[in-house]
Amino acid sequence: MATKSVDYKEYLAKLESTLDLYLVKKAPALPEGWKELIVKIAPWLIAVGLVFGVLGALALFGIGSALMPLALVGGGSVSVMFLLSSVFLVVSLVLELLALPGLFKKQEKSWRLLYYASLVGALHNLVTFNLGGLIIGTLLGLYILFQIKNHYK
Repeated sequence: MATKSVDYKEYLAKLESTLDLYLVKKAPALPEGWKELIVKIAPWLIAVGLVFGVLGALALFGIGSALMPLALVGGGSVSVMFLLSSVFLVVSLVLELLALPGLFKKQEKSWRLLYYASLVGALHNLVTFNLGGLIIGTLLGLYILFQIKNHYK
C-alpha cells in the first residue's frame, strides 16, 4: 500500500501567493514612508517583545507547573489547553528569535520566519477558538507583513 507524500512547502507557497494577491495587489497600499518606518523599528519592537515573551513564558511555566495538579482536579481540559498554548508560545518565540538577526540586515529568510510565526499564531487562535484574534489580529499582522515584504532581499 503506497502512501501519498504531503508537500507542505507547496501548500505554504500557494498560501503565500494567495495572501500576496489579496494583501498587496488588491488591498490599499501603506504609504512608502510608513513601510520604511515599520522596517526600521520592527526588529527593535520584536526584540523587546521577545524579552517580555521569554520572561512571561518562564513565569507562566513556573506558575503553570505549580497549578497543573489543580487543573487536573477541575476536569483536565484546562491543562490540555495550557500545554497546547505553551507549545504554540514556544514555537512562536523560537521563530521570532531566529528571525531577529536577519531583520536588522533586511534578509528575506527572516521575513519568512516572521511569516511562519504569524501562521503559528493563526493556528493557535484557530485551535483555541479565539475567532477575534484569528480574524482581526492575524489579518492585520499579515497585511503589515506582506506590505513590507519587498523591503527584504
